[in-house]
Amino acid sequence: MSSYNEEQAVTLEIIRQYFSGPGDRKQALLEIIQPYLEFRKRTDVFLEEHFAGLCTAKCYQSNLSACCSKEGIVAFFADAAVNAAVSSEESLNRIASVTSRPNTGMKCVFLTPEGCLWKVKPIVCQMFLCAAAEKQVFGGNPDLQEEWNRLEEEKKTFTWPDKPVLFDELEKIFMDQGYQSPLMYCHNSPGLMMVKKKAGLL
Repeated sequence: MSSYNEEQAVTLEIIRQYFSGPGDRKQALLEIIQPYLEFRKRTDVFLEEHFAGLCTAKCYQSNLSACCSKEGIVAFFADAAVNAAVSSEESLNRIASVTSRPNTGMKCVFLTPEGCLWKVKPIVCQMFLCAAAEKQVFGGNPDLQEEWNRLEEEKKTFTWPDKPVLFDELEKIFMDQGYQSPLMYCHNSPGLMMVKKKAGLL
C-alpha cells in the first residue's frame, strides 16, 4: 500500500468509527454540512452546463487529464467526511477496497471506468479548470467568468481558515473525540496554521 492509499484508508476508517459511536452522528454531520452541499449542487450545475462536454472529451476520454492521471488527488479530511456522510456503506466499501491494494494504473486510485468513486468529489477536483478550458468557455463572456469567480469566492467561505469555516470545524469535531488523521490540514499544515494565526484565530 502506498503512503497515499494508507492516508486515505486510515481517514475513512476514522470517519466510520466516529459514525458508529453513540447517537446519530452521521445525521448530525449531515445537518452541519447542508449549506456546503447546496453550494456544491450549484457548482455542479454550472460545470455540467458549461464544461462537462468539453472536459470529458478533451481530458478524460483522451487520457490527458493532469488531475485524474495522478496516483491520487489532494483531499482534505473534510472532503472525506462530507463524502462519507452522503454515501452508502457499499460505496464506502468500494473506496476502502481500492485504497487497500496497490494502484498499478496511471489514473487516480478512485477513478473507475464508471467514473469517480466519490459521491461528493474533493473540492480541489471539483473546482479545477485548466487554462485552455477556461479560455474556451469564458473567452468573450465576462458574465460567465464573473459567475465562476463568485463560486470560487464562496468556496473559500467553507475552506479557507482565515475565519471560522466548515473544513476547520469538521476536523475539530473529530479531534474532540480523540481522532487524528494525516489529512487534517487545517490543524496541521504549517501554511494554514499561519493563515489562522494572522487572522487572530490562534
